[in-house]
Amino acid sequence: MNTSILHPNIQEFITLSSGASIAKLALQKNPFPEIDWILILNQIEAKSKAKDKLPTWYLTENIIYPTKVSVEQTSSEKTAAYKASLISGESLIDLTGGFGVDDFYFSKRFKSIAHCEINEDLSAIVEHNFEQLKVNNCTFYANDSTNVLNELNQKWDWMYIDPSRRNDAKGKVFMLKDCLPNVPELLDFYFEKTDSILIKTAPLLDLSAGLSELKFVKNIHIIALENEVKELLFEIHNHYSGKITIKTANILKDKIENFEFSLGDETVFAHYHLPQKYVYEPNAAIMKSGGFDEVSVIFNINKLHKHSHLYTSDDLIDFPGRTFQIEKVIPYSKNEMKTTLSNQQANITTRNFPDTVENIRKKWKIKNGGNLYCFFTTDKNDSKIVLICRKIT
Repeated sequence: MNTSILHPNIQEFITLSSGASIAKLALQKNPFPEIDWILILNQIEAKSKAKDKLPTWYLTENIIYPTKVSVEQTSSEKTAAYKASLISGESLIDLTGGFGVDDFYFSKRFKSIAHCEINEDLSAIVEHNFEQLKVNNCTFYANDSTNVLNELNQKWDWMYIDPSRRNDAKGKVFMLKDCLPNVPELLDFYFEKTDSILIKTAPLLDLSAGLSELKFVKNIHIIALENEVKELLFEIHNHYSGKITIKTANILKDKIENFEFSLGDETVFAHYHLPQKYVYEPNAAIMKSGGFDEVSVIFNINKLHKHSHLYTSDDLIDFPGRTFQIEKVIPYSKNEMKTTLSNQQANITTRNFPDTVENIRKKWKIKNGGNLYCFFTTDKNDSKIVLICRKIT
């Protein structure tokens, strides 16, 4: 960790340059020749990345940033805060501490936190930053987490793990065994140190793949931010054998859309209907969950088709996703498209439809944008249809 960048003049320059073009700055003469110009530029770039994602860090003085990649890969404050709201206790050990955003929020929910980070420089950076952030219940270990667990030899209320993909796993189907640490291989060892583990994975992990590698899973949390899935969390408890609950959360500016259901409930069957007055599109977290029949049953709305994942009703409901009022339903045919949508402006979505949005636009000369929303989909009779709608905000 290079503390020379903490000089007040350099910190002021970094703050004033935040958001500026790094390419342009790189061509300028270094105003601080005693400090490596690349180091200063890296701080400016990383701080710029943190502005929206990590506002607490951005607004705190004398923060040292690692590489911009570390900032890009870390949890956002919003997802970290939500994650911390799920668990609490006396003690938590984070086996993959990284830049420490998750631990900052865990520190508000636990009496003591242990931050393990094998990269000594990054560990020192986080320890320094936590002093600036006034976090005083976190201990830092610049060592492999397995060694730390053995050396401390204590029982923890919770263990948190955010495994990273190994470089030699590129191109393979994403599995937890392809990550470091290898959680499936170490799980029995981990349960000697704790009874409760929270595992964060990338959103591209298939839920069934995760379940095939883990045991004692109680809850799977799917976290989306502004309708983009950011994280999957596998919550496991030693010897748990009950039903697995899928819990989805879509974090928006003014609210959180929550939806949950029991995985594999064989008594749940969707209701089907032709398009009614309203159509509903589930948020990204629900789409990732696969709980499509459950949406129909829990909200008492009808599905358009088994594979369309669009829902309809005559009565307007509060729905975790986008809601539209249907103005017209047309069959997908040459005549109907020519007279109704050709050369128009509309937002297009396809669900269970044989053509792409790009091809549809090109074929019928439909411009992007406007207040019209068109769903190209398939109804319960296997007919290809277009729902012409207005969005309800």
